[in-house]
Amino acid sequence: MADGRGGGVKALSLWQPWASAVALGHKQIETRHWSTRYRGPIAVHAAKRWTKDERWYADCFADIYACPALRDPPLGMIVAVAELRSVARTEDLVGTITRKEDALGNFGPGRFGWTLANVVPLDNPIAARGMQGLFDLPVDLSHAVRAAIL
Repeated sequence: MADGRGGGVKALSLWQPWASAVALGHKQIETRHWSTRYRGPIAVHAAKRWTKDERWYADCFADIYACPALRDPPLGMIVAVAELRSVARTEDLVGTITRKEDALGNFGPGRFGWTLANVVPLDNPIAARGMQGLFDLPVDLSHAVRAAIL
């Protein structure tokens, strides 16, 4: 699960309920306004942010997808580990994404879709501080993530 340069596990913070939507298998493409050359294992971190709008989305998604776990998601925790398989311009994804995927992402022009595969939700999410961008987890958290999925 190293990044190929001897570092720790790579991680990406997502706001809720989108982090849990990934962990629960409802979302396979994370959309971002930036790209990355990195491919490989990635920890999915649920940010601490939890606004009124995000709670509203969580309630809507919970009803639409019959997934009550989205209503009360963990915050400030690593909720899953996945493989970042590919990154493509959203314009190149037109016609290939499902309605559910479209509802759970921002596929507007000029953005990028990060395709996540082999998602492993953590039975016991791990408390962690998030950061902007793609970041390396500290060594102790990298070990905890590895232990949680073995």
